[in-house]
Amino acid sequence: MASDKATNILYKVFPFLVWAPMLKDSSVLKADLIAGLTVALVLIPQSMAYANLAGLPAYFGLYISFLPVMVAALWGSSKQLGTGPVAVVSLMTATAIATVVGGTALDNPELAEIYIPLAMFMALLVGLFQFSLGLFRLGVVVNFLSHPVIVGFTNAAALVIGLSQLSKIFGVSMPGGPNDPFITVRVWGVLQQLGDTHLATFVMGMGAFAVMLLMKKHAPKLPGVLVAVVGTILISYMIDYEGMGGSVVGQIPEGLPTISVPDFNLELMGSLLPSAMIIALVGFMEAISIAKAMAAKTKDRIDPNQELIGQGLANIVGSFSQSYPASGSFSRSAVNLNAGAKTGFSSVVTAIVVLITLLFLTPLLYHLPNAVLAAVIMMAVFGLINFKAVKHAWRTSKHDGIAAVVTFVATLAFAPHLDKGILIGAGLALGLYLYRTMKPRVALLGRYPDGTLRDLAVNPDLARDDEIVVLRFDGSLYFANVSYFEDTILEAVSEHQDVKYILVVGDGVNQLDASGEEVVHHLIERLRDNDITLVFSGLKKQILDVMRNSHLFEVLGEENFFATEDMALVDIYKRLGKEGEDAVLLPQSA
Repeated sequence: MASDKATNILYKVFPFLVWAPMLKDSSVLKADLIAGLTVALVLIPQSMAYANLAGLPAYFGLYISFLPVMVAALWGSSKQLGTGPVAVVSLMTATAIATVVGGTALDNPELAEIYIPLAMFMALLVGLFQFSLGLFRLGVVVNFLSHPVIVGFTNAAALVIGLSQLSKIFGVSMPGGPNDPFITVRVWGVLQQLGDTHLATFVMGMGAFAVMLLMKKHAPKLPGVLVAVVGTILISYMIDYEGMGGSVVGQIPEGLPTISVPDFNLELMGSLLPSAMIIALVGFMEAISIAKAMAAKTKDRIDPNQELIGQGLANIVGSFSQSYPASGSFSRSAVNLNAGAKTGFSSVVTAIVVLITLLFLTPLLYHLPNAVLAAVIMMAVFGLINFKAVKHAWRTSKHDGIAAVVTFVATLAFAPHLDKGILIGAGLALGLYLYRTMKPRVALLGRYPDGTLRDLAVNPDLARDDEIVVLRFDGSLYFANVSYFEDTILEAVSEHQDVKYILVVGDGVNQLDASGEEVVHHLIERLRDNDITLVFSGLKKQILDVMRNSHLFEVLGEENFFATEDMALVDIYKRLGKEGEDAVLLPQSA
């Protein structure tokens, strides 16, 4: 018994030990090796592109693709989730830091000395927040970001990220600064410069697009991104693209990232912390959504809190190795799954391939055109645009549709400050939820010929009794709607002058808070003063427990609680001294 407990603790602290028995199977090991190599071939060029999106030199993408990828796989709960740089988190990181320091290290090399350490510090803040949530099992906090809000945000963010790369495709400058309106100033400024397009840059970018699109359509199993990158590097070298005025990645430092403690910038911590918390939540939401989608296919179990610990540790370790915030990638996770990955060891293989690249292969990347990296980003993010999901949310619920549309519009309007868009969306979704629950459905019931109680609003000719009002309350009794419950009861009393009993069918009541208990208590006394008795049926255990703890059960009297509405009606008719045809609300068999 003690041995089993110790083993469970060991697996909890080192979840990757679960892989060991699986990797003894040569077929599993081979599948993970192939999947890991395949993902690395996609990750290397993609990571460099995303580093640029984060406002950092391209080689920082390789740094974030080493230790964070490995650590997230070792301590997470998903066997196929591919962690590393992602588009949305990269842009949010750039915006958060650029707003504070006035620009990015990529656009203004003079800012590199402060921008780069802040990117590492941001990774640390994000990691500590995620790790803390996982450690205290607070993964449910991501539920505050509803699916419609995420849909609206993702669509808008994908558009913003894609449009942010236009200047690199056309070889022109992006006007304005990080705090200027994105659409009206920065994108519009790029469009005004289209007459100055650098032809070689445009051809490189569009050529990369063509290769990736054609391979996606005709050879989807091959790494189109890698083919486009290798091909354009060779062309760039042969035609001296850099000498023609084309922008290339340039010199990449060889070797591993420097291991050092991130600079604790307490002066700017207050400015960065809110953004770090939002990035942590958005990044984890993206990661856990991907992990759950894959788990549904592989029949694995995902532990959100363990995944938070894995993502948190990845970012913490990454901050010590010159990495900015990482998250789970949809595209690379899909590649990992489709390539046959069986365990998280595939991500370890990916990290090792990146390690080899850092040590020996970085000179080969010198001539990679930045326009190609921009094309890689645009191809990746435009695949995230899904307006059908917004339409579906609207059809499902107008309130959800409103939340999705408002989040989309707000994210575009405040771009590149994506955090404001998602905050507005989350606040609106929460407000709409409270609004919906403030006035839950209340149905006055009558007896249908088949013996069931049904809504009088739908069937106005149902049997009813002037001395008994039966209503069904389809909502929790809590601070936001308990006044509505009280008003509904009093309105029913005013409309039925001869009423003696009010039966509340409480099968739909799932919660009773202190405000609800207080109002119900006063309502009981008020009704009694008018010789009217309040009766409940079908209340759940948690509601009865609250009533007993608050002594409301004794105030109303045990005789006024029933398991079913029929049991309640039988007893009420006995108290009224009615039977037979006079008991119109009783089923015929009663």
